[in-house]
Amino acid sequence: MSNTKLTRRGLIKTGAVAGAAGLALPTYLRADGHAGFLNAPTGDTVTLGFNVPQSGPYADEGADELRAYELAVEHLNGEGDGGLMNTFTSKALQGNGILGKKVEYVTGDTQTKSDAARASAKSMIEKDGAIMITGGSSSGVAVAVQALCQEAGVIFMAGLTHSNDTTGKDRRANGFRHFFNSYMSGAALAPVLQNAYGSDRKAYHLTADYNWGYTTEEAVRTSTEAMGWETVNTVLTPLTQTDFSSYIAPVLQSGADVLVLNHYGGNMVNSLTNAVQFGLRDKQVNGKNFEIVVPLYSRLMAKGAGANVKGIFGSTNWHWSLQDEGSKAFVQSFGTKYGFPPSQAAHTCYVQALLYADAVERAGSFNPCAVVEALEGFEFDGMGNGPTLYRAEDHQCFKDVLVVKGKENPTSEFDLLEIVEVTPVEQVTYAPDHPQFAGGSLGTCNPGA
Repeated sequence: MSNTKLTRRGLIKTGAVAGAAGLALPTYLRADGHAGFLNAPTGDTVTLGFNVPQSGPYADEGADELRAYELAVEHLNGEGDGGLMNTFTSKALQGNGILGKKVEYVTGDTQTKSDAARASAKSMIEKDGAIMITGGSSSGVAVAVQALCQEAGVIFMAGLTHSNDTTGKDRRANGFRHFFNSYMSGAALAPVLQNAYGSDRKAYHLTADYNWGYTTEEAVRTSTEAMGWETVNTVLTPLTQTDFSSYIAPVLQSGADVLVLNHYGGNMVNSLTNAVQFGLRDKQVNGKNFEIVVPLYSRLMAKGAGANVKGIFGSTNWHWSLQDEGSKAFVQSFGTKYGFPPSQAAHTCYVQALLYADAVERAGSFNPCAVVEALEGFEFDGMGNGPTLYRAEDHQCFKDVLVVKGKENPTSEFDLLEIVEVTPVEQVTYAPDHPQFAGGSLGTCNPGA
């Protein structure tokens, strides 16, 4: 633990240099040190690209992401109540756009498909002049678009992406992730599951057949096996699957007493519904009540699954019920505009938009390499997750992780999850070369010129 803290202090010190009066700024942070870069704004506006799933199994998350981005643009341009700009520890943003340029945006539909997402991002960069791309609710999409942005020479501020790969083997210098990851979910969940269900359990995993599913299964399996659980079977399911009945039936014959659903969005809603319809939650196996675990939760998923989520544990990046000043400010802003509380997808996308704008302001330039230097090792607070570090080695944010479970007696359609534990950042921190993240290299920043 002490080494982690020492490392974090070292990175924090590095990240603070840009704002320290009287100290020499790094090369990229000197406004006069920039050469040309792709889509440099020449007029009085700057264009951002919001690439979200407007169709496909993650469309609900995409709709909330787009709401959050629109709210962020309002706040950056000095409209509305300012939201998290009022609580953010960095005070570089003034509500006059970004470096005095009014923020405009274009949108695209990823369709929750990597090829469609890349085509959409490419169009926004080449035809619309977008200088930054953000969004997505699929790690397959995030990895594909991040690679495209690296090739093109623009910054990618990842939206909802949870696979280890995004800041692991597929990390890129031009890409940054605020959302937590699969490893963090496993590290946070395992002790809670052990306390609730014991160490002698047999788990069966149903896993979405793409990179997020693979790394989430690995993280949860590794963490639970370390505490004594046995993995009975792991089965991949297509991302396009809507009826999981044929996958649930074999669970009953497997001898497992826990089903882990490594599914997200509409997939999780449907697989959990099928599991409950098959009576899994009412059964006893191996002398124990059968349990279901959902490693990655969201309020939108809980709403879709209804009463089926009651008592089921999972993890989440943020929740609207948090009482810190940043969370309250965001819930107030979002709720005033849209009439309901934001999801974790909305929160992380809003935060990413502000973090990009703030980095540009602190750097004094839209040059992607200036933005990279401003974000690497940057520590901040007031954004709803407590003290947070953008680690320089992999561009992954490190912060506390929430373990939640479905509420037994919800008071409204939005009050569906309760926070059972705030897992401290030290418990979910890992080395940049941890085996679950091995094989990746950031490479160097590409300004696209």
